[in-house]
Amino acid sequence: MTGYLQQIEDVRKVLRQRDEWRAINPESVVRMRLQNRFRNGIEIAKYTADIMRRDMAAYDANPANYTQSLGCWHGFVAQQMVMSVKKHRKSTERKYIYLSGWMVAALRSKFGPLPDQSMHEKTTVSDLIEEIYTFLRQADARELRHVFVELDEARAAGRPINDAVKKIDNYQTHVVPIIADIDAGFGNEEATYLLAKRMIEAGACAIQIENQVSDAKQCGHQDGKVTVPHEDFVSKLHAVRYAFLELGVDNGIIVARTDSLGAGLTQKVPVSKQAGDLGDKYCSFLETTPVTDLNELKDGDIAIHQGGRLCKPKRLDNGLYAFREGTGADRVVLDCITSLEHGADLLWIETEKPNLKQISGLVNAIRKARPEAKLVYNNSPSFNWTLAFREQVYEEWKAAGKDVSKYPDPKKNGKALMSAELDDTELCKEADRLVQQFQRDAAREAGIFHHLITLPTYHDTALGTDVLSEGYFGDLGMLAYVRDVQRKEIRRDLASVKHQDLAGSNIGDDHKEYFLGEKALLAGGAANTMNQF
Repeated sequence: MTGYLQQIEDVRKVLRQRDEWRAINPESVVRMRLQNRFRNGIEIAKYTADIMRRDMAAYDANPANYTQSLGCWHGFVAQQMVMSVKKHRKSTERKYIYLSGWMVAALRSKFGPLPDQSMHEKTTVSDLIEEIYTFLRQADARELRHVFVELDEARAAGRPINDAVKKIDNYQTHVVPIIADIDAGFGNEEATYLLAKRMIEAGACAIQIENQVSDAKQCGHQDGKVTVPHEDFVSKLHAVRYAFLELGVDNGIIVARTDSLGAGLTQKVPVSKQAGDLGDKYCSFLETTPVTDLNELKDGDIAIHQGGRLCKPKRLDNGLYAFREGTGADRVVLDCITSLEHGADLLWIETEKPNLKQISGLVNAIRKARPEAKLVYNNSPSFNWTLAFREQVYEEWKAAGKDVSKYPDPKKNGKALMSAELDDTELCKEADRLVQQFQRDAAREAGIFHHLITLPTYHDTALGTDVLSEGYFGDLGMLAYVRDVQRKEIRRDLASVKHQDLAGSNIGDDHKEYFLGEKALLAGGAANTMNQF
């Protein structure tokens, strides 16, 4: 990108062409352009897709280069997350945002709070993507304004402006990749394509889609999940890829999610045209009983020819078909290999707990056919992380002959391991250590390129509001806010302390001065109470 000072000269040349533009300040024009670097969602999608592709290559070279994200349900939440990353990590490198369909359903639908069953309005997802990027771009505008003020003050004092100009030229944007949840595609292939287009046009560079039946979609951590045959899912992968390519986002990322580990049902029995094809493989997992006599078949029964014999698949009263018990892992492996063979870039395997051995076993099986396989993994709040890892350590210590007599036996009273009284014990400290290094270990041993938490800001908002409400409406009164919110904000140097500035008041004042000059009525004068901070 051309440097700040050169951009000013370039604009000055343009303005000289029209005498009527003599009142326009070229430096102000450049500042406005820099504060609005991304002019539409397609530009954002292209930019962030390139980031993800570079990160994927870096991970392939070294698994220590894994990426992370937090699920955000509002543009302000996403903005604060990225601002915090920049503040504390000094870079947004390998840090993304996750957009969860669960949180969209629970928090953003006009129907009110809904379960994660694809019942919310389709365009709520793309609207939230657009909202998030609006807030991230505003964070850029605000932060750059502070650098512009620094430059102006140096210039007014006769000091060199080189440092400020360097900050402008090397500025790192708050715009980071979003991995966006399209659920099961919200309908048929055409519906998936249309929604994918809206999401990409809003700025999404990575779209995550799952292999459940769209109109029977369930949360990945609940029961009753129904998967679709591979050809149905592949058609939706194609629909998303066509949307990316049509819009010129050639580097767009598709994350193919399989729920087969916890799904025991299918809606369709696919047609097999030859032995060993995808239809045949999918049907091989069905729970069936052999038909030895055609008279066994009753009206409405369905039979298929399988493995050289006639079989009757187990069909439930609702018309769904059951898979055999214990086939989930094999179905996951087949799902993932098939998705990669048909254009998916990353995989998502929904598991019932954060078990490193289980995940690595699945990934290793997939990599026998597709060595490049990489996972996006849900570090889900649906897991009881404390209990899961305390149980794991208990069982490992017990198997190693270590004395665990002072700890509750998880098989007899597992939840007793949750007691706060145990927090400082050796076992629980070891469990916390494993939780702390889980992402590093899983990136190294289980092919996990991207770690996300789907619903963290849902839970964080609930917790923070509970703590504030308990004190404010109790004996603490105003001290609950002052001590537990405002004072902490000030001491942590959060931008939200000066909420007028964060919301754009000073940017608006700048524009007024650009447009009207000294006659502009400004909000940021001496009487502005923001000056107290």
